[in-house]
Amino acid sequence: MTKPIITVVGSFAVGMTLRTSRMPHFGETLVGSDFDMGPGGKGSNQAVAAARLGAQSYFAGIIGDDKLGEIAVDLYAREGVDATYLHKTAKMATGVGFIILNERGENGIILDMGANKLMDSGFVDGVEAQISHSHVVMSVLELPVEAAARAMALGRKHGVRTILNPAPATALDDAVLANIDYLTPNETEIRILLGLPPDDPTPTIDLAHRLQQCGVKHLIVTMGEEGALVMTPDGVDRAPAVQVDVVDTTGAGDAFNAGLAVALAEGWELMDAVRFATCTGALACTKLGVIPALATREQAEALYRSLGHETKE
Repeated sequence: MTKPIITVVGSFAVGMTLRTSRMPHFGETLVGSDFDMGPGGKGSNQAVAAARLGAQSYFAGIIGDDKLGEIAVDLYAREGVDATYLHKTAKMATGVGFIILNERGENGIILDMGANKLMDSGFVDGVEAQISHSHVVMSVLELPVEAAARAMALGRKHGVRTILNPAPATALDDAVLANIDYLTPNETEIRILLGLPPDDPTPTIDLAHRLQQCGVKHLIVTMGEEGALVMTPDGVDRAPAVQVDVVDTTGAGDAFNAGLAVALAEGWELMDAVRFATCTGALACTKLGVIPALATREQAEALYRSLGHETKE
């Protein structure tokens, strides 16, 4: 099979992780353990995950001209991600994220996206030729909305499938939503997308119907232990969660999106692609850290088959 071409217009940040029993209160010092520092950023994670799953992966992003930015360069060389569209700048530092994990593997994250904030529609226009011959173009909202929206618009212009992972979530105009083929929020993000509080009690399926009316063709809501809700013009379906021993959930959403993109790029039917994505997302929860936990194609297919599904030739 020819490798699918996936272009990620995304974010890079260096993640610094500590494990502790709970979140500290302001003014309190807690003792943590298991410090880890490594490459992160949702877009970067998705590009690496797609490469590990067998795609020809391209990453377009901005890093600082600093020591942390060198981590990105080394990562893409090691993982086989094409970094032709990776730009270094002296204007801002490379993005960073501070991650606190509790004993159940749940996380809280504080981000300074640094150089990622410099990305605009002009930068994305410079990636248009690459987008035009991709099978899928992906983006995230760790960038200015202007940049993510332009990536989706260029994908639509060239007939390329578009996936937006709206994280961290913010309200989006209907004109932006109309260019997204597959929108992949979690249950908190779907509420924020609609201008609601993150804990709004409205049932998620009702919110999904409301968001679909804004122009999104395919809506895949990740729901943790409840799996994924899939809404299309033809109706609603659900993919169950895959049960694993959870160590760290930090990269699960990125792994899910990469699995979805690769499967769709290879021509899988949507529900099969979502089931495959639940496998890649689940595997990302089984190790500490994001990059070490991203599945290879062999690992993802083995889990997918163990659930009684047939892989595609």
